[in-house]
Amino acid sequence: MSTAPDSAVRAFVADAREAFLADLEEWLRIPSVSADPAHAGDVRRSAEWLAEKLAATGFPTVEVWDTPGHPAVFADWPAGDPDAPVVLVYGHHDVQPADRTDGWHTGPFAPVRRDGRLYARGAADDKGQVFLHTLGVRAHLAATGRTAPAVRLKLLIEGEEESGSPHFPALLEDHAEQLACDAVLVSDTGMWAADTPTVCTGMRGLTDCQIDLFGPDQDIHSGSFGGAVPNPATEAARLAAGLHDADRRVAIPGFYDGVAELTEEERALFAELPFDEQEWLRTAHSRATLGERDHTTLERVWARPTAEVNGISGGYQGPGGKTIVPARAQLKLSFRTVAGQDAEKIQQAVREWVARSLPAGIRHEITFWGATRPCLTPLGHPALRSVVRSMERAFGTRVRYTREGGSGPAADLQDVLGAPVLFLGISVPSDGWHAPNEKVELELLTKGVEAAAHLWADLAAHWRPREDAREA
Repeated sequence: MSTAPDSAVRAFVADAREAFLADLEEWLRIPSVSADPAHAGDVRRSAEWLAEKLAATGFPTVEVWDTPGHPAVFADWPAGDPDAPVVLVYGHHDVQPADRTDGWHTGPFAPVRRDGRLYARGAADDKGQVFLHTLGVRAHLAATGRTAPAVRLKLLIEGEEESGSPHFPALLEDHAEQLACDAVLVSDTGMWAADTPTVCTGMRGLTDCQIDLFGPDQDIHSGSFGGAVPNPATEAARLAAGLHDADRRVAIPGFYDGVAELTEEERALFAELPFDEQEWLRTAHSRATLGERDHTTLERVWARPTAEVNGISGGYQGPGGKTIVPARAQLKLSFRTVAGQDAEKIQQAVREWVARSLPAGIRHEITFWGATRPCLTPLGHPALRSVVRSMERAFGTRVRYTREGGSGPAADLQDVLGAPVLFLGISVPSDGWHAPNEKVELELLTKGVEAAAHLWADLAAHWRPREDAREA
């Protein structure tokens, strides 16, 4: 299968650009803030607006899916070729809260174009990166002369991502048959920089907990009883101090079981990025780096599992002194996981470590708040290669590789649908996700449209998962 000439894609996108941006601005005017119950009607209006535009784009099946919270939008466009890859594009149409008084130069829901940028809440996160696929598929069809995409193209655009996706796993389970695919393409991420386009290959997982420690039945006099009974605040501090060894590795037995270690190729690719550690420290509002020995800063935040003390409390917190042995203390911990780790095993290892570490006379309770799985796509996966080639055609330069240190619903998609997760995002750090004056670079948005237009034919030409399955 031949791919479309770059010039044909670029010409179509240039001709349609103004109408595309006008539509995007109309969508950005809808304040689809999922965290605020007062905007529930706006989140629904946003879903219905998108559904209407997807139908107008040409998707023969478009549905608004209700959840116990806010609605998601599903669309499906068959390729006509039963052996063509099936790709599900994921994004979200809800946005973070925003108000002019937060420091916005203009109204957050009154889109403004200025100096080659489009300013509005959701411009980058994530309406702009979702909407680029409407023009991308149109450019793909126009440049190739097709009447349907070269792949079976599905979209799932949720309405609760900015509220933690509380109903997303259930939505995936309930609609797993309709969502079945060979690959998931997430367009809710970014690039290293405008002059250094990158593709993300994975995200870390997350599990976190609260440990409550109980000692005496009430606060007691430290002069009469201190040094002779266990102190829960002291034991909380001992747990926190024992979380890492001298090399800053997590000291919980079994924590590293199954970890997918970085290959030398991956370490070399990370090292190629123009990383300025001092600038990174400024963004971290910190003065020095510190972490697991024998790993670089990027390796630590992208590809290594971690344990963090998120909070520690106990005993008297008021002014002056109060000489007591407190009755209780509390520790909050979070664990970022990487490919190969199992959250349930991590949780069990933590429970056993805490039980072994505490002395008699200290009762404890541990509460875990669920888990988000890590996801990782191997560098050699044919679908990932297609994403890289398509971005290189759009940007006209070499595309490098990154990972994300945070966690998100991509792992739920991988887990429930059993498909590799790919990332195609064009946002850059200066876009200010969740911050005042969020924006998207219009040139990069156009490049994202072109990359999406190239991707569908490239996937169909270089990856035949249906045939691979039959041969297996």
